[in-house]
Amino acid sequence: MSAAVQSVVILGTGSYTPKRVLTNAAMAEMVDTSDEWIRTRTGIRERRFASAKETTSHMACTAAAKALEASKLDKSKIDLIIVATMTPDMPFPSTACLVQSQMDLPKIMAFDLQAACSGFVYALSVASNMLESGKFNNALVIGAEKTSGILDFEDRTTCVLFGDGAGAAVLGRSCKNSVGIIRSLSGSDGSNPKFLHQPAGGSAIPASPKSLSDRQHFLKMNGQEIFKQAVRVMTQSSQDILELGGYKSSDIDLVIPHQANMRIIESVAKRLGTPMEKFYNNLEYYGNTSAASVGIALDEALRKGKIQSGDLILLVAFGAGLTWASTLIKWQ
Repeated sequence: MSAAVQSVVILGTGSYTPKRVLTNAAMAEMVDTSDEWIRTRTGIRERRFASAKETTSHMACTAAAKALEASKLDKSKIDLIIVATMTPDMPFPSTACLVQSQMDLPKIMAFDLQAACSGFVYALSVASNMLESGKFNNALVIGAEKTSGILDFEDRTTCVLFGDGAGAAVLGRSCKNSVGIIRSLSGSDGSNPKFLHQPAGGSAIPASPKSLSDRQHFLKMNGQEIFKQAVRVMTQSSQDILELGGYKSSDIDLVIPHQANMRIIESVAKRLGTPMEKFYNNLEYYGNTSAASVGIALDEALRKGKIQSGDLILLVAFGAGLTWASTLIKWQ
């Protein structure tokens, strides 16, 4: 990178959620549950489900178009696409390649990143490092999910939690000092993959009549273990990145956490000693949109005026793997 370029900044954001809204009452007509059961345990009131024609790539492109518009950057200037998703249109080619074609972007490097719900924050870190190398100028980072396609509607403990959508950001290089993405921190612990996984469809359990009849192509989750692990790793990741950046929790202007469960977010806030007023939450409207959640929340917060120049923003997420990631941003 040339000496003049000192930071990577977010030039614009965008998001998309499907029009179809499923309230808790609507979910109660599909599975044995209730609004009270869902709301008191998760904080979710409704979620969005994509139509049959709304693929992950379609939602990704819609969010990306909004991010490009906000960035005021011509799409010909994009030279890197990263799509974070665990629900791609198909195993291959990558959803990023489909986005490149559907948006008529240049024939550039495009690839998918799979870190489950941590995906968008992971992708920001990867894209930022690639821009800092000086080999790339502008990146399109997208988190997009159609989780409704892998939900088991015979399992009320999981199917009520998730929703569909996409969030996107355009990254660019800046000569301004001490702004943009200050630091990113990511980690993983693959010792307990069955805490949250989709058993079949890969090389371990290829698709077969038995895998279908056993409902192994649907998402499976140990909710109690995921809750404990999520609180622990999100807290630790937040504390670690603040320490590495030379900040205290009181320095944070806004936290944008992965939107999985309000009790998880409240527990993290308590452990950090950060008031809930500093956490941006839209969980009650969208549920857990996996890799899309932080991107959607970031775009909403920015468009609602919750983020101002000079603000210190903390993004933090966890996901299947387990994976976790945090990013500190000094808004330009």
